Amino acid sequence: MNYDKLPAWRLLLFASPAIPIAALGVPISVFLPQFYAGEMGLGLATVGTIFLICRLWDVVTDPVMGFLSDRFPSRWGRRRHWIVASVPILMLSAYMVFLPTAPVSPYYLAGWMIVLYVGWTMLTISHMSWGAELDPDYNERSRIHGFREASQIAGVPIVLVLVAAVQMTLSTPETVDADRVNSIGWFIIVMLPILVAFAVTNTPERDIKLPGTLSVRQMLEPLLRNAPLRRVTLADFASGVSGASLGTLFVYIVEYDWKLKEYIPLLLLLYFTAGVIFVPVVVRLARVMGKHRAAVASGAFNASFVSLILFIPDGNIWVAGAMLFFLGVNAGAMNLLYRSIMADIGDLDEIETGERRTGLFYSLLTLTQKTGSAIAVGIVFWLLAFVGFDPMGDNPPEVVDRLSYIFVAIPLIANASIAFLMWGFPIDEKKQQEMRKILEERYRTEAETVSGKAE
Repeated sequence: MNYDKLPAWRLLLFASPAIPIAALGVPISVFLPQFYAGEMGLGLATVGTIFLICRLWDVVTDPVMGFLSDRFPSRWGRRRHWIVASVPILMLSAYMVFLPTAPVSPYYLAGWMIVLYVGWTMLTISHMSWGAELDPDYNERSRIHGFREASQIAGVPIVLVLVAAVQMTLSTPETVDADRVNSIGWFIIVMLPILVAFAVTNTPERDIKLPGTLSVRQMLEPLLRNAPLRRVTLADFASGVSGASLGTLFVYIVEYDWKLKEYIPLLLLLYFTAGVIFVPVVVRLARVMGKHRAAVASGAFNASFVSLILFIPDGNIWVAGAMLFFLGVNAGAMNLLYRSIMADIGDLDEIETGERRTGLFYSLLTLTQKTGSAIAVGIVFWLLAFVGFDPMGDNPPEVVDRLSYIFVAIPLIANASIAFLMWGFPIDEKKQQEMRKILEERYRTEAETVSGKAE
């Protein structure tokens, strides 16, 4: 089965919905919990618990969405109709979550966050699965997911520039937190339908064999014995813990430890700009070293250098900016590599089951990331309450020191675990090419059988 390499302009259009979806990633963990805990008056422990419960709801919705995406195609293909269907759900829930009218109850936040996560699940699983099926080549998969990851990372600086512009031109000290959250909501509502329309009308779907009718046991057994799948999902869980803990604490660490509250958007902009710039470098490293070795290097980088954050002097924007840019070079590596590797794991599963269950596999990947994020947010907020941190008041130096140690310790442990898990990963380029030969031979045999019956 021959595939034509997609040109860069088509991949840019394919990847573009990841830009507004980025506003549902980092900004949710950086700005939204603090906004509801502080200005909306719900408190740290309550907000941490709500975010944990809502994320754990994905334990149900992610596998269900993966199953539906695989088994219920339309005349557009397997994925695009699900992406289109997610748009109105996300627009409505983004309006309710990012533009609330005070006072709000815990039930309001929990209910609309669940709706938001359902739409987010519909779009992200279908979008990643679509990308995984665009090309079967080991390295081309990294290129495709590199475009998607670059778009998702680029979405964060775009949102942050918008937030900074609103903050500088429209906000007062009393409204700055609400204005930041409101502007993110409007960005999602306006940009999402436009970019989804560009993607679904300009990027093709490949012809993929639809799943058959495996029994529950036949579906689960290959998953349970799939060692590469276990490694990647555990590593992705650790990535979720690391990213969400950093994001959740970032606003607090900048304000109370570094004394640079007014530079929060700029520092995030530097971090994610570095991530966008270095995505091609990560793709190149994956080609030269192999994807799993690049993942080991990425985990080791984060574990080795995150503690440098402890040495940023109070009020020094130059040192803080340089440090954030340096750490940001690795911002997109893990997501890119895991998603490309998961496509290769799907080849192994197809050899064992005869089915291409891309949606299910990517639902497992998003599930582990979200679960790690949810647990991190819950643990972080509980720890802050335990050490006596007050998000709305003065904190003594010893409490700020504890905040800093929490900020560093969680990602250090998580990324060291990633390097350990991905060391010696069994699917490299040679192994993937062997699997593709088996599948191509199977496709030819099936085509000849069908042709013979027709004659």
